[in-house]
Amino acid sequence: MPDADDPLTSPAAVPPMPVDTSTARPALTMLSDEEIMFRDAVADFAATEVRPRVQAMEEAGKLDPALIASFFQLGLMGIEVDEAFGGAAGSLMMVALAVEELSKVDASAAILCDVQNTLVNYPIRRYGSEDQRARYLPRLTGGTVGAYALSEVGSGSDAFGLDTRATEKDGQWVLNGRKMWITNGAEAEIFIVFATVDPEAGYKGITAFLVERDFPGFSVGRKEDKLGIRASSTTELILENVAVPAVNVLGPIGQGYKVAIETLNEGRIGIGAQMIGVSAGALAAAVEYLKERQQFGRPLADFQGIQFQVAQAATELEAARLMVYNAARLKDAGNDIAREGAMAKLFASQVAERVTSVCVELFGGYGYTRDYPVEKFYRDAKIGAIYEGTSNMQLQTIGKQLLK
Repeated sequence: MPDADDPLTSPAAVPPMPVDTSTARPALTMLSDEEIMFRDAVADFAATEVRPRVQAMEEAGKLDPALIASFFQLGLMGIEVDEAFGGAAGSLMMVALAVEELSKVDASAAILCDVQNTLVNYPIRRYGSEDQRARYLPRLTGGTVGAYALSEVGSGSDAFGLDTRATEKDGQWVLNGRKMWITNGAEAEIFIVFATVDPEAGYKGITAFLVERDFPGFSVGRKEDKLGIRASSTTELILENVAVPAVNVLGPIGQGYKVAIETLNEGRIGIGAQMIGVSAGALAAAVEYLKERQQFGRPLADFQGIQFQVAQAATELEAARLMVYNAARLKDAGNDIAREGAMAKLFASQVAERVTSVCVELFGGYGYTRDYPVEKFYRDAKIGAIYEGTSNMQLQTIGKQLLK
């Protein structure tokens, strides 16, 4: 029976206005039949399982555990993982499609899927030993949430200025420090934690470790109260003499910076996909509203000034989508995407801010209320310019790639 006092299960919770997001999809010729079927399956799941929960999750500030379980059941938490480890043996393009479709409904639900696939599964697949893949990937595809822990209070854009230390002792590594702004921190049981084994070596001292939630000395700290993606947990991690087995070093010692950089390159495709999904969700809601809302005796959709704004938003959204898809295709083909990934993430986040802002204005006074979904899309859009590398850091990456 639902708990009437629990906002996640209360029957009084009113779901957001249903929106047809199919009009915001790309031309079918861009996708294979398999990708189209996969995308449509995720879209159906988002409409039937995610949408009815959005408002309650937003108010509660947490994801419905039943929804998280459904993500695993549908195979959305191991899209690129080999079938031998319980995954779907899919592609980064399929990850992008899943994140985009989920983000059209709820960016918080989408980021859970995105982080699991791009920031947790990927580095274990890419850098993990056979033993690590065998121990962790089946758990990560079968029901265990993971998280990626790089940032610290004094280490944001200066990603490798880490204070967290790893000291070798008795055949183990002992970790001490704090991590900040860790997505999925409240739900995760497996963490990829970056620490320095040699502060004097700078970035060449950074090493990645696989840390489990039940390791003695490890704890999850404060959960952030955020502007957007409120149902997604963003937490502090506290490491106090956490003993990590030597077999849990991910990749070579001192090569953690390579693990981090390559992982973030893939992760930025996921954030780009999230941002185009947020834009598409907001635009679809606005289009439906403009067809129905009457002013001066006719629908707002009939006014040329309105049509121009919608056309501009749709054009920018399609351009951002093409950039995200192109970067995903390049990565799946084995190419380096440092520049293309940064461009896609940068532009998609810029478009998301512009499109969602316009959509709020198109709703007029209603757009500024929580009775309609666009104010949430607007709040959710802002994070795209911040996490997994701020827009300024993306510009720096692009500039270095062009001018080196």
